[in-house]
Amino acid sequence: MKFLLVFDFDHTIIDENSDTWIVKCAPEKKLPNGLRNSYRPGHWTEYMGRVFVYLGDNGVKEEEMKRTMTTIPFTAGMVDLLGFIGENKELFDCIIVSDSNTVFIDWILKAADLHKVFDEVFTNPAAFSSTGYLTVQNFHAHHCAKCPKNLCKRKVLKEFLEKQSERGVSYTQIVYIGDGGNDLCPVMFLKKDDIAMPRQGYTLEKKISRLAQDLSPVECSVLVWSSATEIMSYLKVLIKK
Repeated sequence: MKFLLVFDFDHTIIDENSDTWIVKCAPEKKLPNGLRNSYRPGHWTEYMGRVFVYLGDNGVKEEEMKRTMTTIPFTAGMVDLLGFIGENKELFDCIIVSDSNTVFIDWILKAADLHKVFDEVFTNPAAFSSTGYLTVQNFHAHHCAKCPKNLCKRKVLKEFLEKQSERGVSYTQIVYIGDGGNDLCPVMFLKKDDIAMPRQGYTLEKKISRLAQDLSPVECSVLVWSSATEIMSYLKVLIKK
């Protein structure tokens, strides 16, 4: 029996938002107002598509983007945590479910030699076109009214668990580590033996607190973290049980 660790990426594994960090590559490190104001709630991926066109139009090349992205700091204690998970892969399956994109996550994890820790990465597919522009697509289509148009993390988690179950893999406990509003939907799917680990002071923690105040708390246990060292302490206790 194994534990399943589910990680968000932005503001969880890395201490920034990869999609807003890329703006450092733009002329004067900022976007024109018209582009900035073109974002519509729930349609972030389309917005990022326009950002990538703007960067391409301004001659920003793949090498420069990669150099910029690999300077993003990891969250405090995260490199040690991922190293610990990597040393105990017989006990942990580990996936990322993120609203970033395949190119950014790949660059960042490979530069830090951490990509082998993760069994699968579920995020928006991205690639460079023949003209050298970065393009991004929605991860999937779904019918969840609570989630952004391009990604329902609950659907991803549910389908992953079904696929694992067909392969004869079931988990003693799911540990979900995240920070954002779009992490609430998968957290609501967790059962009472599972644990949600929202990052302290971020949207997910606030939303879980609000549910508890409204007397409709999440079913799983909740453990708040501010440094990944706290997550590692919990996992060490978990594997000793």
